[in-house]
Amino acid sequence: MLSHKNTIRALALALAAGLGCAAHAQQAAPAGAKVLKMQSSWPASSAAQDHFKLIAERVDKLTGGQLKIEALAAGQVVPPFEILDAASKKVIDGGHSISYYWVGKNKAAVLFAGPPGGPFGMDHTDYLGWMWEGGGQELWNELYQNVMKLNLVVMPAHPTSPQAFGWFKRPIKSLADFKSMKCRQTGINAEVFTRMGMQTINMPGGEIIPAAQRGVIDCAEWVGGIEDLRLGLHNVWKYHYTPGVHENNTIGEFFINTDVWKALTPVQQEIMRSANRDAFVSWSARYQKQNADALKELQEKHGVRVLRTPPEILSAYLKAWEGLAAEEAGKNPFFKKVWDSQRAYASVVVPAKRFMYPPYSYVANYYWPESAGKGAAKGGDKKK
Repeated sequence: MLSHKNTIRALALALAAGLGCAAHAQQAAPAGAKVLKMQSSWPASSAAQDHFKLIAERVDKLTGGQLKIEALAAGQVVPPFEILDAASKKVIDGGHSISYYWVGKNKAAVLFAGPPGGPFGMDHTDYLGWMWEGGGQELWNELYQNVMKLNLVVMPAHPTSPQAFGWFKRPIKSLADFKSMKCRQTGINAEVFTRMGMQTINMPGGEIIPAAQRGVIDCAEWVGGIEDLRLGLHNVWKYHYTPGVHENNTIGEFFINTDVWKALTPVQQEIMRSANRDAFVSWSARYQKQNADALKELQEKHGVRVLRTPPEILSAYLKAWEGLAAEEAGKNPFFKKVWDSQRAYASVVVPAKRFMYPPYSYVANYYWPESAGKGAAKGGDKKK
């Protein structure tokens, strides 16, 4: 049982954490506090970086300042695409990124980022169900620790989706229209789009604008909404197409060096998990509104044409992805293991959800009939 003195101290810490009082927030790290140096793959201005900082803020408050995360942006310690290895080698204590950046190590990595098509039609809730209740997170750690031999513990983080199809220097009306274009794409998406005839170039987000200004690329996929507005893509191109099926259910990652993780107390480990889940929900709600406001600003203030992606292109992408995934499953046993797990989970959840939930457009069009079919930012299709 706690002594009276310890009880008072515990209550005081809980109040400071729960209320986030200014005095507590401003004071220096308490004596004996542990500070973890982590880096993201995102520019400092990115909304994804905001999510990273939100995790750090929650951990700080929930531990009463005894555990802190220094949430560094891309390039502050190592280049953005090198943070996975840097964390594994303990150059940094952990990172905030997205697993499809690591397909060069093993293509199964893309399956933990909410791969193309959902996968299998799953939305964020379905996919998190597979991750948290269907064995997904355990498979993810198995991939990193046992297959890729990384000294890391990983968990799902921010949902940066559904992502737009991308930005183009000229209109696209069919699959043939972008076959000769050079476009910034990363990870598995680059491979799929290459199969579809696009010339792809891999580069971090911070290099997109300079490359576009120099004419190195004709188009780019970043995220959509607030992320694209902050990056300034509207300053180089005016044709923005959405939706996309390449990242309609993207989930980021938060990872920490295994030795650093084991050095935390069980309570601190649980706080890290809880802070991450809390930030997922809190940031998601904010992100949805930010994206809606951004699409409105892009059109009304910056003259961007937000257009519907031709269905022909979306269907062609899914077909190309399915072909690539089938090939990979045939030669990569772990890819097949995860792919089969996702398919089995989706085969139960997706049909049931389609039966129970009304189509989003049905009720939306009832209340907003004037916006139906008038562009990506102002409604969906006209069908009820």
